[in-house]
Amino acid sequence: MDHGSALEPHRGRFLTRPDTANWLSGLIGRAPFHPARFLQALTHGSANPLNYERLEFLGDRVLGLIMSEWLYERFADEPEGKLSRRFNVLVSGEICADVARTAGASAHLVLGKQARDDGAAYSDNVLGDVMEALIGALYMEAGLDEARALVRRLWADRVDTQTSAPRHPKSALQEWAAANKRKPPEYVMTDKSGPHHALRFRVTVSIRGAGEASATGGSKQEAETAAAAALLEMLGG
Repeated sequence: MDHGSALEPHRGRFLTRPDTANWLSGLIGRAPFHPARFLQALTHGSANPLNYERLEFLGDRVLGLIMSEWLYERFADEPEGKLSRRFNVLVSGEICADVARTAGASAHLVLGKQARDDGAAYSDNVLGDVMEALIGALYMEAGLDEARALVRRLWADRVDTQTSAPRHPKSALQEWAAANKRKPPEYVMTDKSGPHHALRFRVTVSIRGAGEASATGGSKQEAETAAAAALLEMLGG
């Protein structure tokens, strides 16, 4: 079968790039058996009601299982707390988006005109969801073994370079406050802007008597994490 023609019926409706079929084949190591499902994983709601959201729901759970299994094997002597810290970083929206970006997914997203104009192809929220949707699509098509192989290939450098279990910035800031006999950090969302698919949140975190810092992110949680990291750096923690 000509894999380019396999995607052809969807071009008018999904506006895919001519090289998307080859990119997908390179990503998963073979031509997709069901190209339409992978196109759905690349499709934003602004372009078509049949979009990545359901596949993202599935892929999020599949990624969680694969990563849990991998960390359990790879760091056999670590307690649950350290494994959880590693897990939370590696399946975060920021890391999923970075994996998608590194893999070249941005160029193959299917977006409506307004979403394209608003820069959705570079949005961590969109890219993170798309990466999980692609994992979900592969799981639906070929099962856990192929999904596992994809995740382990795309995340390999990130897992193997974690020499120690990272502390989440919010947890680290909480620990700093306790160690320095301060009240717990307080987080306040000070701004929310942008279109629905590319919202930006601004959060300020403060520790009374110690200082405050602000940061933005594609989600409230992402902004809180960035603000905590900024305040930690300011405090020398």
